[in-house]
Amino acid sequence: MPLALILLLLIVPLHSHAEYLGDLSANPYSPNSTANPFGAGNPLSPNSLNNPIGPYGSPISPYSSSNPLATNPPQLFDQAGQYRGNLSANPLDPNSTSNPIGRYGSPISPDSLNNPLGAGNPLRPDSSRNPYGSGWQIQGNR
Repeated sequence: MPLALILLLLIVPLHSHAEYLGDLSANPYSPNSTANPFGAGNPLSPNSLNNPIGPYGSPISPYSSSNPLATNPPQLFDQAGQYRGNLSANPLDPNSTSNPIGRYGSPISPDSLNNPLGAGNPLRPDSSRNPYGSGWQIQGNR
């Protein structure tokens, strides 16, 4: 096998795998919460969404939640394993939590974390907006 092909295979994986990145949660005391600066929200953690030079927090990474042009952003799942959209800054992605007219980003969609009367209700125990709840699981794919 030529050396160039070996190096290419080391750089570009043949398949992606889901990686647990923590919980999208407003709970600053949960170790798995992205709101906890000493837990999953630690900006020095390599896979934290809050790390501006990591693959999931960089504004230029194709896997980042903060890159509006990301091609493979993290995905959200509630505690029952139900898909809750892409955690993405892309307002044009139909599955993005930033799409104001999409199922997962609209303030009036019952499935949106941006709906204070639906899935984003801070009084719901399974809501990512509940400051005492567990929030939604974040899965990165790279």
